[in-house]
Amino acid sequence: MKTSDAKTADPKLISLKSLCLTLWFLLLAASAAFTQTAAQKSFDQLKSLAGSWEGKNSKGQPLTVTFRDTAGDSAIMSEIEGKGEEDMITMIHLDGPDRLVLTHYCSSGNQPRMLATASPDGKTITFNFLDATNLSTPNAGHMQSVRFEMLDVNHHIEEWTFNPGGGEQMKEFFDLRRSELAHK
Repeated sequence: MKTSDAKTADPKLISLKSLCLTLWFLLLAASAAFTQTAAQKSFDQLKSLAGSWEGKNSKGQPLTVTFRDTAGDSAIMSEIEGKGEEDMITMIHLDGPDRLVLTHYCSSGNQPRMLATASPDGKTITFNFLDATNLSTPNAGHMQSVRFEMLDVNHHIEEWTFNPGGGEQMKEFFDLRRSELAHK
């Protein structure tokens, strides 16, 4: 073999290597585009709650919770309708790819904002207090946290924790089933 032959590469081999490299980079870019963050997965999980839910609160009183996508699918609105103080609105949205934020429009007249964390299996999403608007003092009563636990596609539990601004926190549990299944 001549030395000059060893230094000259076969154009077909170069073309094949280039094609392989190009395909590898395209696959890498495509997989990165389809990889969701934990916040995005949690947001999609909560979007699966779209529709009407019926159940009871901790006192056995009936209530209805309705979830719906809004604002071009960039937010989820939850409306709680019960007897008395349980008529409230909650908005959930992504704040960038890594933060899932909840704003609760509380019957206390304030609007606590909370950040989400998810359990490793993704079936439980917990939002914890970040800050609030219309909170008269840092010790004023406000919603401290909420936990959504997806038991199956037609059954979930919500656990709301209220910080009364002194004293023991109060918890409210909603055991909810999809409306069309609640009467079966």
